[in-house]
Amino acid sequence: MTREELFEKARLLPATPGVYIMKNKSGRIIYVGKSRKLKNRVTSYFTGQNHSLKTERMVSLVRDFDFILCDTEIEALTLENSLIKLHTPKYNIRLKDDKNYPYIRVTVNEPFPTVSMVRKRSADGAK
Repeated sequence: MTREELFEKARLLPATPGVYIMKNKSGRIIYVGKSRKLKNRVTSYFTGQNHSLKTERMVSLVRDFDFILCDTEIEALTLENSLIKLHTPKYNIRLKDDKNYPYIRVTVNEPFPTVSMVRKRSADGAK
């Protein structure tokens, strides 16, 4: 797809939370992003806005994109993290390693609950 065709495809996206997946000409995923309003964010890549050199280079390689709608921005954030870890896209610098977004853990099975920051979610709040 050309940049104009990508722009038109992006204009049809809903203004809801979701994850977008940018692909190059061979169909390889080169970038994964999330947004509160997919339409606004994805459309911005294909307009004449001033982007950083890295972003401009990435956009020049995009030939198609997919998207996944989410109910909330938090759901999109979590999905983005999972997809980056799964596909390790070239243009995603953050979250490629084994780190995750920080979470707040509140213990409930103690006389005095404690609050701490953790990087891994678990059902019992451990780790």
